[in-house]
Amino acid sequence: MSFAQSLTMAQSAPQGVAPRASATGGKNVNARAWAAAQNFEASFLGSMFENMFTDIDGEGPFGGGQATGIWRSFLTQEYAKVFAKVGGIGLADPVYRALIAHQEASASTAREPNVASPHPETPAVPRHD
Repeated sequence: MSFAQSLTMAQSAPQGVAPRASATGGKNVNARAWAAAQNFEASFLGSMFENMFTDIDGEGPFGGGQATGIWRSFLTQEYAKVFAKVGGIGLADPVYRALIAHQEASASTAREPNVASPHPETPAVPRHD
């Protein structure tokens, strides 16, 4: 299957694939975290696609020149966005889980009192008697 055929197939697939149930632990999906995970995957894919196309020279009446490089960068960015939006290579799922885990850890740390110091106004300093 050619790259163009893969892109056509990806564009016709359902948009905005949500994370698997295992990624959310049965909880509602955090839309901002999921969008950030998809954007991260799109950036990664964009870098990979740019590397794939670096040695390809333009062909036909629009081939070659500085404009080809600029056009190609826009094209690879769009390829990456579309691929990430329809499921990509599966990178968004673990990134989403890591973001949620980090948010939950930050939230639980913010709720816990400082256990190192028995008195919040007195910092815990080790004694050297």
